Amino acid sequence: MLVVLAIVLALVLLAVTAQDAFEVMLLPRRVYRRVRLARLYFRSAWSAWIWVADRWFAGDRKIRFLGVFGPLSLVILFSLWAALFIIGFGLLQWALQGHSRPPSALSEQVYMSGVTFFTVGYGDIAPHTALNRILAVVEAGLGLGFIAVVIGYLPVLYQLFARREAHVIQLDARAGSPPTATTMIVLHAEPGGLAKLDEMLREWETWGAELLESHLSYPMLVYYRSQHDNQSWLAAMAAVMDTSALVLVGMEDMQPLQARMTFTMTRQVIVEMSRALGIGPSPFEGNDRLSHETYLAMEEAFGNAGVNWTGSADAEDVLHALRSTYEPLLDGLSRRLSLQLPPWLPPDGAAGHWHGGHRGLIAKRLVEQLSGPGRQGVTPEPSSGRFASRLRRRLQRK
Repeated sequence: MLVVLAIVLALVLLAVTAQDAFEVMLLPRRVYRRVRLARLYFRSAWSAWIWVADRWFAGDRKIRFLGVFGPLSLVILFSLWAALFIIGFGLLQWALQGHSRPPSALSEQVYMSGVTFFTVGYGDIAPHTALNRILAVVEAGLGLGFIAVVIGYLPVLYQLFARREAHVIQLDARAGSPPTATTMIVLHAEPGGLAKLDEMLREWETWGAELLESHLSYPMLVYYRSQHDNQSWLAAMAAVMDTSALVLVGMEDMQPLQARMTFTMTRQVIVEMSRALGIGPSPFEGNDRLSHETYLAMEEAFGNAGVNWTGSADAEDVLHALRSTYEPLLDGLSRRLSLQLPPWLPPDGAAGHWHGGHRGLIAKRLVEQLSGPGRQGVTPEPSSGRFASRLRRRLQRK
């Protein structure tokens, strides 16, 4: 009876582990089954990781601690799969060993399974029956194939992560850090700038489609965090959706077609991501990210930048209704993944990452001066004006 139970348990372990590894690493589509080993593992591990982070870390240390989870959890998952394979084959070897010799202990069979799985093969313990030898060959082939798939899987995963982050980093110059819709529109409020903004929204529509495909096939990518603390893929998506919403509501100088396409694509992303992670929407009150005072300040920023904003009486109400269709989902993802959503207006003292480093403020002022609306395609003489004089004096300082 004990032998039968061992065989059944071993077969269940091997089948569940093989199916889970196949679905995670090889199946290029979303799996709708709720009970999955990887799903239970990531949910439990992330909950425990967040619990530790909330109680033992704060500030930058907490951000760095959360950033470790993505890569580390994947290493632990690979180790868990390998351990389950080894235990499963060890149980089978123990249950199916013949009685012509004194039976080996279960610990010895698990040890033999481990050295066989990793193709070490010391030879101190060997299978003696034909069935045990066949199992050893099968396990050795499976172990070698498992290691090869893992080695090929990691470059694909990090390539998808790099493609995602390349667009996120670009928002530093286009929308600030953290990225905001107001900054994005104001920076493009110059002759020809809104056409470039339309092109950028087209690129982000493509980015959203790629993100949906990659993160549904490889859901562990949601736990890989951006390199900069005030940037994330979720914050970038929120800023792009906010910008698309503003274009749809009241930007007279832009055609709404591309904004509509980008909005629908990015909304599909957060809907599918929330469904895949089992996250429900948060309660929407309307003042969480955009209060009435912030809305008025945003209108003032548009007016100062020369943005042709309609500012109709019902524009705020229409924007409120549009926000209610996606902000609850964004907030739900933000709470689960501990990723902060960006505001609609840049916070006081916010500066892009490209402003830092050696003479970063000088670089910022030069770029603004040379690309300002009054430039009209002519570079000002470097020796003219008080700005150039002050610039020379500042550059002479050590």
